[in-house]
Amino acid sequence: MISFTVMAVTFGVVFLAELPDKTALAGLMLGTRYRASYVFAGVAAAFAVHVALAIAAGSVLTLLPHRLVQAVVGLLFLAGALMLLLKKHDDDGESIKDPADQSFWKVSGAGFMLILVAEFGDLTQIMTANLAARYDDPLSVGLGAVLALWSVAAIGILGGRTLLKYVPLKLITKVAAGLMLALAGFSLYEAVTG
Repeated sequence: MISFTVMAVTFGVVFLAELPDKTALAGLMLGTRYRASYVFAGVAAAFAVHVALAIAAGSVLTLLPHRLVQAVVGLLFLAGALMLLLKKHDDDGESIKDPADQSFWKVSGAGFMLILVAEFGDLTQIMTANLAARYDDPLSVGLGAVLALWSVAAIGILGGRTLLKYVPLKLITKVAAGLMLALAGFSLYEAVTG
């Protein structure tokens, strides 16, 4: 039976923890470049996998070496920043790509892989595992967590599309690359210093 109280508590905790996280940034960048529904499908699927892993693995995720997780996350941010900075822009690069140029599977697959890798061992995944263990109600915790993560992703994706109406894509790309470089530096610093 679903406990709406457990679901609401989980939603609130996960939503607030994920909102300032890299997911909103990733969703914003993908949302400025590709069809929002395609991006959301991939991101939503990746979050569903993450929640299922957190629920199934429980406290095992907290046993992963923190330094290793931070090193991998740092390298992924560095790679993402370099890809953004080195990507050539089209002359009309200010518009959303047509679906004919970017298939559903390519765009949703990119969103899926980005979130799947970048969010592994993330605070919200560990929190979801801990909440599932605490409340012994995996269904309620899982539903609350996945709805919170999907909400943050939707905010990021739709925010990216709205932002593009007022700010040039090249500037957004440079700012995002700078933020990713800063996050890479922070993650790698934590990996080295522990």
